[in-house]
Amino acid sequence: MSSKTLINPAAIADVSLSHEEVQRYSRHLIMPEVGMEGQKKLKAASVLLIGAGGLGSPLAMYLAAAGIGRIGLVDYDVVDYTNLQRQIIHGTKDVGRPKLHSARDRILDINPHVQVDTYEVPLTSDNALEILAPYDIIIDGTDNFPTRYLTNDACVLLGKPNVYGSIFRFEGMVSVFHPLQGPTYRDMVPEPPPAELAPSCAEAGVLGVLPGIVGSIQALETIKIILGIGEPLIGRILSVDTTDMSFRTFKLRPDPANEVTYANRDRIIVQELEGLCAPGLSH
Repeated sequence: MSSKTLINPAAIADVSLSHEEVQRYSRHLIMPEVGMEGQKKLKAASVLLIGAGGLGSPLAMYLAAAGIGRIGLVDYDVVDYTNLQRQIIHGTKDVGRPKLHSARDRILDINPHVQVDTYEVPLTSDNALEILAPYDIIIDGTDNFPTRYLTNDACVLLGKPNVYGSIFRFEGMVSVFHPLQGPTYRDMVPEPPPAELAPSCAEAGVLGVLPGIVGSIQALETIKIILGIGEPLIGRILSVDTTDMSFRTFKLRPDPANEVTYANRDRIIVQELEGLCAPGLSH
């Protein structure tokens, strides 16, 4: 069953493809599920990536290659040698540079037709709504609970889909939290677990290739939503364990105790979680 695209029809009507773009996207254009109309939807779409690290790397590169017209990046970290084992959008020459600078250079090298917006700031209650508002889809590539809850609450208030991904050692998880169509992050994780039960990648480690798998699935879900095809992971959680290469899907239902819903959006206050800190954005 297909879902309806969320891209404004007027925005799609205003889009045209150059001869070079027709060549670039030729393998999309011959697919009946995409075609010229679908490629115009991709070009008309705007996507915000929160985090330019392990998950943000494949996300940014594949979405740029697919022809997403506008990509926003939120990150305020610099490239470190410890990033290079998994954050493939950055190279050895970029060590010491702001991640947004090297990520932007790589995106434009892949596809110069993409508009790249950069936000070299922490995502906070003061700026979250302003940063998220212009984009059609938000993608969560963060590695800490304060930013995940902040992103969720802002997406719920704004009514925007949140394509979620997380990684831990050999395991990963993907879901689509769409406040207008299904459950959200607070339905899955009503309260943050104790810190000792949720170590970061810096503390627990992560297999370098894993964010490539998870981030690619997030990119695919994003493209499905834009094109209005297939069954996005709304109300479902996809879990992958790469030690035995098993994929499992779990149903996610709304939590009756969750008051952070689109129906209650007038009462939502986007704020940081007390007692928790967010040392960085990306895996």
